[in-house]
Amino acid sequence: MGTGIQVSSRPIAIPDHLAATCRGRPEREAWLAQLPHVVTELQRRWSLELGNVFEFGNCSWAAAATLRDGRQAVLKLGMPHMEGLQEIAGLRFWHGEPTVYLIDADDAANAMLLERCEPGESLRSLAEPEQDRVIGGLLHRLWRVPPAPHPFRPLLAMVQHWIDASLTDAARWPDEGIAREGLRQMAALARPAPDDVLLATDLHAGNVLAAQRQPWLAIDPKPFIGDRAYDATQHLFNCTTRLVSDPHGTVARVADALDVDRERVRLWTFARLAAEPRDDWTGPATLATARALAP
Repeated sequence: MGTGIQVSSRPIAIPDHLAATCRGRPEREAWLAQLPHVVTELQRRWSLELGNVFEFGNCSWAAAATLRDGRQAVLKLGMPHMEGLQEIAGLRFWHGEPTVYLIDADDAANAMLLERCEPGESLRSLAEPEQDRVIGGLLHRLWRVPPAPHPFRPLLAMVQHWIDASLTDAARWPDEGIAREGLRQMAALARPAPDDVLLATDLHAGNVLAAQRQPWLAIDPKPFIGDRAYDATQHLFNCTTRLVSDPHGTVARVADALDVDRERVRLWTFARLAAEPRDDWTGPATLATARALAP
């Protein structure tokens, strides 16, 4: 072959959790069916030698890759997913500061060739109070105002998508009053404001990896323009024990670590716990924590 890279004829491994996320959704099932062909074409086009498929993540397929010049990379393809549609645009905007570098991309396939983090250890290896500090530092570097014109959607677009999905599932709400108040708060908090910035929206310790270029780099951004306080919530939801045992204290400490308004973080956390769409509405910890944080 002209690339000098032997494209493997081995079947491409599909992680079980990714297959489960796509199951029953025609658009995602069609994407999954085409995935082996797209990966093979990208491997050929970008002259990649592919390694192990990564088992984490429910919304994308990713594998270790080696470029023709020997550099280590990651090949990632995102499934059709409203929240992750502009990951490539976000990585282009941040340009490795403080995210992984986007080496190349195929926008039509939502495919990315990314800098590989070495040693790649997750921020989850640190105690949660230390995670707070690192997450706060990264977010303050991510929070910028992109110059117009830009492609990024307002946070309200994602929130309205959630509100619509939650309302269609109202028959399963365990507490209608809490859920409706959560929806009301969510819509109010997401209204565009003059000081809105570009958010990561999915930054938590599992999406922060140890690297050589910088101590920690962010991966998997899902960019939207909106309220800085929102970006505290995904990290909070990954600190479950702390959040359930001391909702107000944990919200306050994380808000302070990120230097954002405590009250807005509390309301965002309440609204998402109370009304964000989910497969299981019956979790007692979720409902109890929402009630504890309720306005």
